[in-house]
Parts: sequence; C-alpha cells; structure tokens
Amino acid sequence: MKTDVNYKFDEMIDVLDENGNKTGEIRSRKDVHEKGLWHRIALLAIANDRNEILIQQRGANVSKFPNLWDLSVASHVAAGQTSLNTILREVNEEIGFQIPRKITVLDFQFITSFRNHHTIGNIIENQFYDLFLLRENINLDQITFNDNEVQNIQYLNYTAIQKLMKSGQMHPRDEWIEPIIEAINKF
Repeated sequence: MKTDVNYKFDEMIDVLDENGNKTGEIRSRKDVHEKGLWHRIALLAIANDRNEILIQQRGANVSKFPNLWDLSVASHVAAGQTSLNTILREVNEEIGFQIPRKITVLDFQFITSFRNHHTIGNIIENQFYDLFLLRENINLDQITFNDNEVQNIQYLNYTAIQKLMKSGQMHPRDEWIEPIIEAINKF
C-alpha cells in the first residue's frame, strides 16, 4: 500500500485536544498527520427510501485505502469550518451531487461523534468524526465524479456492507455503521 500522501493543496486544519476541543492552533494537513495531532473529519451517510446506504469506491490513485469502499462522503474539516459546512461542500466535490433546493440544512441529521486512531506507514491519524445522515434518493446515472478521489458509487443494504467489511473491501473505519443503521431503521 502506498503510504506517501500527496498534499497538493496542503489545506489548513484546526488542531484539537484529546477531548475534541479546538486548541487555537492551526496546522497543515501534512503536519497534523506527521505529528499525530487530533483533528476533525466530517462523515455523511446518504440513505434512500429502501434504507440502503450510498457508498463510494475510493479512487485507485488516492494515497490511503485506494479502491476500498467507504461512506457516502468523508472529508477533513478545514480550519474555521464546521462539519456541516464541510459536508455541504464535499457532497458535490466528492460524489458530484448538486444539492437540490428542496434539501435544507435541517435535512442533514447529526447522528453521533466518535474518535479513532490508526497509523498507515508514517501517517498517524488521530481523528474525531462527526457523523450525519441525509435521506435522499439520488439518481446515480446523474452523478459525475469531479476528480480522481472517487471511482464508483452504489446503494447497498446493511448485509452487503457487512460482507464488504468482512472481505476487507471496505475502509476499516467502521464505527459509523451501527449508528447509521439504527438511525435509518427509526424511520
């Protein structure tokens, strides 16, 4: 697995303490990962009316977890932004979905936060995740990918996602699965 990260934009990120609070320090994404500093990631699960979850297949040339399947949208929260701002931006950038006017900020339901630590080569990821849910039936034929971050998307049910996870075809960040399944089954 390739472990060098291509920081073409070297975005700036708010550094957090061990409890998820901003420290007031802002560092580059590269610096945050090299030093193992805590930072925030925004996650979005898009579920259709059949309670299937939209998942994305990461690009073949991304530096971490290439070709693996992942949640609908996942992105670092840039300095000064909120997790919801990040989701609203990334839903178009990552999966090419233009949010229609009928969808408002209130439609993005906050589910939970969790933290995770893992190391990939020389990259230390100490991350707090904010998880959101959006109920929307997206016509996948109208999706176009804007860059090489994502190569495919599909809706899958819980059983199919579990199979991908067990077979090692899913991003190992799996703490989102149970809270999202619980949330979508409430409706």
